[in-house]
Amino acid sequence: MAPLKLYGLVGSTNTARVTAVLNELDIEYEFVTVQLSTGAQKNPEFLAINPFGLLPALEDGDIKLFESRAIAKYLAIHYKGAGPDLLRSGNKAESAAVEVWLEVESQEFNPPISSLVFEVLVKKLLLGAVPDGDVVAAQEAKLGKVLDIYEKRLSESKYLAGDNFTLADLNHLPYLYALLKTSYAELVTSRPHLNAWWDDISARPAWKKTIAGFPY
Repeated sequence: MAPLKLYGLVGSTNTARVTAVLNELDIEYEFVTVQLSTGAQKNPEFLAINPFGLLPALEDGDIKLFESRAIAKYLAIHYKGAGPDLLRSGNKAESAAVEVWLEVESQEFNPPISSLVFEVLVKKLLLGAVPDGDVVAAQEAKLGKVLDIYEKRLSESKYLAGDNFTLADLNHLPYLYALLKTSYAELVTSRPHLNAWWDDISARPAWKKTIAGFPY
């Protein structure tokens, strides 16, 4: 059986989310680099896989997928026999908690942290531009309030959905990794339960493999 093809870019947060799942489940795949600097994501060949021209995208035989969270969940459902049950499908309570925290990550956590990381890291790396101070202050405040809720949750539970590492935890890895490379790392390190959770999930071999070769 031909391996899956992941189209993305090393260092891309959304690509890393999918790569981390592939590594957790020990799935064989081919990585196809899509160079944003050359506009390769707008080529007809790539648009046939992801019509929005964004990274990443995945081919599994005749199945074409895009949107990193959708790809991650697809892999967790259809390839769970290859590794841990990242959705905790055999445990009703934990499965429900996974679904809740997957939504929290995408709806509450991702908007402020992605905006903050863009301002304080991506702008400098890719554009050589300076951050917008007003945007940084606003997003830092929003993220802090979200992380206060995480701190409380993680004072009561080892992982977000219970006693086991799940996709709900994994989906947070790319942007937390990026944030901790900036001067705003204290948003995590100042919260002891959040920081202990980060130390745990970021030490996983699959994540270490994922970030090998990152430019930051």
